[in-house]
Amino acid sequence: MRTVVIYKSKTGFTKKYAQWIAEELSADIFDISKVTINMVTAYDIIIYGGSLYAVGINGVGLITKNIDKLKDKKIVVFATGASPPRDSVISEVKGKNFTLDQQKYIKFFYLRGGFNYSKLNTFDKFLMTLLKWKIKNKKKEELTTDEIGMLAVYDKPVDFTRKKNIDEIITYVNSIMEKS
Repeated sequence: MRTVVIYKSKTGFTKKYAQWIAEELSADIFDISKVTINMVTAYDIIIYGGSLYAVGINGVGLITKNIDKLKDKKIVVFATGASPPRDSVISEVKGKNFTLDQQKYIKFFYLRGGFNYSKLNTFDKFLMTLLKWKIKNKKKEELTTDEIGMLAVYDKPVDFTRKKNIDEIITYVNSIMEKS
């Protein structure tokens, strides 16, 4: 089965996972800026990865807006974020990015990425600075675990990517290939 990995990466964490996945599956790999939906429909298995941005998956519209053209394909979407994987985070991301109907066709995975303020563009740096100020103005006892973690890594890059994090995706895709 022809497999493609497509990704959109702002700071490199999603790209790293996409490269590992493509390597493990001997799949073609493209940055989202290099693909059209007509190219994508030539594949049997489509894996899309994007970083989280206010719970939205960057670039996932390529998949969601074209779901009717992709329903006969096997679709995997993974998102990367700095937060540890938790069921509540995963449910929120799925609910915000995919309708219940789309979820029937899309297998979703969350992979922990990282945070690197210096790699953000000017607009994203501005938004992150506003968020930092908002969090810093909260009372200490009101801070969530994620907010405490964000403040701790704000000024120093952190990378939580690990190749073993792709194991579930590789196992899932390999099981699809074995069935065909």
